[in-house]
Amino acid sequence: MDVRASDHAVIRYLERVEGLDLDIIRAEILSIAGAAAAVGAKVIRKDGNSYVIEKGVIVTVIPDDCQRLPRRRQSR
Repeated sequence: MDVRASDHAVIRYLERVEGLDLDIIRAEILSIAGAAAAVGAKVIRKDGNSYVIEKGVIVTVIPDDCQRLPRRRQSR
């Protein structure tokens, strides 16, 4: 059986075991992309990173040097 650690487990480990304050990180992300998300932006690029936004939620951050943004869904 292949065992792995989920992203959720890694985040909880960083928060609870290593003492990383996720609220500080969340506030930093919101200070960069929150206003754009509030007005309906899908992606904001800043300081070499792309902040991907879906339905007003910043869902991921991708460094521009490994850029692969999600494709837009096609309307039918």
